[in-house]
Amino acid sequence: MSEGSGGPGDGEAAGAGSTAPFDLQPTLVGELVTLRPLGPGDFDALYAVARDPLIWAQHPAHDRHEEPVFRAFFAEALASRGAFLVLDRADDRVIGSTRYHGHDPARREVEIGWTFLARSHWGGRYNGEMKRLLLAHAFGAVDRVLFVVGERNVRSRRAVERIGAVLDDPPGHPDQPGRVVYAITRARFLAGQAEPPG
Repeated sequence: MSEGSGGPGDGEAAGAGSTAPFDLQPTLVGELVTLRPLGPGDFDALYAVARDPLIWAQHPAHDRHEEPVFRAFFAEALASRGAFLVLDRADDRVIGSTRYHGHDPARREVEIGWTFLARSHWGGRYNGEMKRLLLAHAFGAVDRVLFVVGERNVRSRRAVERIGAVLDDPPGHPDQPGRVVYAITRARFLAGQAEPPG
């Protein structure tokens, strides 16, 4: 939920015919994590997480742990104006990043992606809460959220399935071979069909 928001119920009211602009970089606060807009000064702390090659082992960009590759990724994230730094609320430690992308007001949809977390925070609880914060905020302005995932990235595919996303029809991405598209609708999210975190 965004700061000052009551959570998914507020998203339902705002999303029904809302014409308010979609804020792609709010600060979102949960019990476990804080998401805040990514800034130029965040490179060192974020790369300290991203340089772990095991984070990227199943990812199509499996060399993203290399500094020049990650620098390009970081610059693209800043340019997107939709990227977040993810902090552990227990100690304000940087644990990863995620991003909104491709907001389409006419189709009332947006993509969530480019997500990675420190291996210390794998296992579902942190990723689940992070995705729910992003979804609750997004569904104040859109009706559908997409996730584009590497076809062989079993870990990420299971993670989006756990929050209630289903393979889109058709499931493949037309511009990105080797990737599949998952989607979750606002109605499905608000109906509580996604599993609880953990």
